[in-house]
Amino acid sequence: MASVPSLASSLHQRIADALSAALPEAGAADPLLRRSDRADFQANGMLALAKKLKGNPRELAAKVVEGLPAGDLIKEVEVSGPGFLNITITDEAIVKTLAARAADDRLGVPFAEAPGTTVIDYAQPNVAKEMHVGHLRNSVIGDAVVRILEFSGEQVVRRHHIGDWGTQFGMLIQYLIEHPHELDHEGEVSGEEAMSSLNRLYKASRTLFDSDEEFKARARRRVVDLQAGDEETLALWQRFVDESKIYFYSVFDKLDVEIRDEDIVGESGYNDMLAETCRLLEESGVAVRSNGALCVFFDDVKGPDGKPSPLIVQKSDGGFGYAATDLSAIRDRVGNLKADTLLYVVDARQSLHFKMVFETARRAGWLTDDVKAVQLGFGTVLGKDGKPFKTREGETVRLVDLLDEAIDRATAVVREKAQDLTEEQIAERGAQVGIGAVKYADLSTSVSRDYKFDLDQMVSLNGDTSVYLQYAFARIQSILRKAGEARPAAHPELALAPAERALGMHLDQFGENLAEVTASYEPHKLAGYLYQLASLYTTFYAECPVLKAETPQQVENRLFLCDLTARTLRQGMSLLGIRTPEQL
Repeated sequence: MASVPSLASSLHQRIADALSAALPEAGAADPLLRRSDRADFQANGMLALAKKLKGNPRELAAKVVEGLPAGDLIKEVEVSGPGFLNITITDEAIVKTLAARAADDRLGVPFAEAPGTTVIDYAQPNVAKEMHVGHLRNSVIGDAVVRILEFSGEQVVRRHHIGDWGTQFGMLIQYLIEHPHELDHEGEVSGEEAMSSLNRLYKASRTLFDSDEEFKARARRRVVDLQAGDEETLALWQRFVDESKIYFYSVFDKLDVEIRDEDIVGESGYNDMLAETCRLLEESGVAVRSNGALCVFFDDVKGPDGKPSPLIVQKSDGGFGYAATDLSAIRDRVGNLKADTLLYVVDARQSLHFKMVFETARRAGWLTDDVKAVQLGFGTVLGKDGKPFKTREGETVRLVDLLDEAIDRATAVVREKAQDLTEEQIAERGAQVGIGAVKYADLSTSVSRDYKFDLDQMVSLNGDTSVYLQYAFARIQSILRKAGEARPAAHPELALAPAERALGMHLDQFGENLAEVTASYEPHKLAGYLYQLASLYTTFYAECPVLKAETPQQVENRLFLCDLTARTLRQGMSLLGIRTPEQL
């Protein structure tokens, strides 16, 4: 496999070389190349360079043009305005570059130059609690970022920091001790059944906890037993974790997000490190005692009353806060997992907490200059009314209900369009389209922004939706099936129609787009690229007959463009975690 330089990078090098030859005293100068409406590209670097060296920018531009070799790459160069270069690429160069991409399994996309190790913390449900709409974004965004980073060659370690520790487990375990058959099952249990029994047990134990002071006291003593590692208590705690995993996995399976057992390291996983974390912070002076609690103070973090608002690592009663767990996790991820990047896909409303945790870790020396810590703080899922998404009764929406409704809506759309599909195939495509619609709506929005959850829009065949992209892919597969003896083949000698050129130029930018998305952790930029690709293909399909093109060579060349578009769509959608059915 070999990476394929894009047309833009090849052109950039040619102009830079011509610039250096025309103006040796300028050294290595940047031609400032960008896409243009007036030609394929525009180079603006001559203007700044001439100004810096007190020369005439148009004269410098003319010299650069003289030094540019004509023919294989550059069709035409025009000097315009105060020394801009408007450059048109040859059709031959477009097709040859695309042919080189098509010959490679990775579509010519290079691996990152210096891959490292990223630990990414995402998909963090709570044990014994239902997953709701708030768990959608961290799961979907995290899964896409993992796929994109791994495709770039990065070593990625997944971490699911599930909520599996804390005072509520004393209540649940004590209730189970006193009602030992509440989690008993005969045979295999479904995710829905597991959640149903956990819900029932949680409500019953909460009611008893709130109404019976003696039970409350026993439950609190049970928390102490849990933290002390009492065997019976830990065994019952493990039952809650195992029961919850049955449920989690059923929801993640429906969401088409892979969660592996070995990647689940919840709050409990750092329990043995908490005391040492506190000791190290206190001994180094990073944290100090305040009213009995172990705190870290910051000059720029103050409460509503104007007084310093600290990060509380250990409470005055000796209990550990979230900060102690998060700081211990950083120690583990940097010290043991050798991470040079820590990524946290966590609600934007926790930004202050993570800002203080990262700063504390830096002061303690656990985060060094060689390690970057980034919170991908995501916005809120809103209802059609623009308010946080709730049921009519004002309850938080269950994630599984949301996914089921999306699948139902998408199945109806597939059934309406279906040709020669069995009921089983319609159901399979309905799930792929419905889940794809939910994921794409999320991923096509900038991570930090809120977005409206509107299923009618999400499963539409028109507009910026995954269904539109999936339909474009399926349409190409249909053309390829109908091609008979004709096969996709690149013909660099042919002239390209405007719609073919536009599609070809965009296909060539896939690697550059991925490099930007990988560096900035912004999946919405990949979604935007793919939507534009599908739109350009739609124009190409309308303006350029494929199977009825004028010559056999033109048929082959257009089939080649179809095939490369489909492969790029499939690769890009796969990186977003979205399926591309062959038929819709």
